[in-house]
Amino acid sequence: MTSATSLRLSGVTRRFGDVAALDHVDLDVAPGEVVAILGPSGCGKTTLLNVVAGHLRPDGGTVEVGGRTVAGDGAWVAPQDRRVAMVFQDFALFPHLTVAENVAFALPREQRREGAARARALLDLLDVGALAERRPTEISGGQQQRVALARALAQEPELVLLDEPFSSLDQATRDDVRGEMIGRLRETGLACVVVTHDQEEALSISDRVAVMHGGRILQIDQPEVLYRKPFCSEVADFLGRANVLDGEGLGEVVDTPLGRYALLGAAHGPVRVFVRPELVGVRPDPAGEAVVEAKAFRGHDVMYTLRLADGSVAWAHRPSVDMAEVGDRVAIEPQPGHAALVPVAWSAV
Repeated sequence: MTSATSLRLSGVTRRFGDVAALDHVDLDVAPGEVVAILGPSGCGKTTLLNVVAGHLRPDGGTVEVGGRTVAGDGAWVAPQDRRVAMVFQDFALFPHLTVAENVAFALPREQRREGAARARALLDLLDVGALAERRPTEISGGQQQRVALARALAQEPELVLLDEPFSSLDQATRDDVRGEMIGRLRETGLACVVVTHDQEEALSISDRVAVMHGGRILQIDQPEVLYRKPFCSEVADFLGRANVLDGEGLGEVVDTPLGRYALLGAAHGPVRVFVRPELVGVRPDPAGEAVVEAKAFRGHDVMYTLRLADGSVAWAHRPSVDMAEVGDRVAIEPQPGHAALVPVAWSAV
């Protein structure tokens, strides 16, 4: 019988001296689900993976894989017996073995007789079967990443862990390999946990995103919900800039220094809201209420820093057509979308 969860962390703690790298972390991952763990360096992401994989023992809490306790409550299951496969940032392929031998090395003992055929089938699944007799140094980074995933799948895991798996690839290769690898993982029906510090990557590949800070998961939700309605300022800031504004709630809309926006939820009276920069339009206007103080051109888009009439700063993220220039006066035109209420605890900070 298939477990309802492929991974469950309950109150998991791990300390290094006086530092709590993991601080009572709870997390459930369902079969077939892709969950991204997102956060800055030092927040505990890789420690979490290493505890799940069995490379580190937790100081408290329990880890369950496929419904079986593998750490905590007196239990300890060795890494090789957990049915957890890990794909590392540097691929960790054996340079002296061929691609096929690298994959066959990870096969369960009972399958090693037909190792060559099984390895080739996994390589074919990831479109690198033609490279079977080459060595890792003779293939590209993107191809090595596919081979590393094939080797992980050879272990017949319950759960696949990816540790910054695409960070060493150039941008064009990263986009292609990332889409293909996550797509193939979804076809297998395996649960997958991806550690990344790349916000765009986390939002684009996952069913849910967990934002970590200081060893804790601050919020976990679907990417769209997390981006539009963050629980706290750390989550909002890590997922991109947000304009935090005082406004006047008028039921389902709110008036702000950037104009009137539809409101996620409803409010009456003074409120604080945040508005993502892509919801702030700008139009050159000599009588405009804002001045372009800076701009960051990024090819297909541009981020403007605006100085408002009251001296405050706001950001506008716009397509790079008909660009305003630094020093221009602009009129602000609210774009379709919703402002979100800042949680009370955040407002009090």
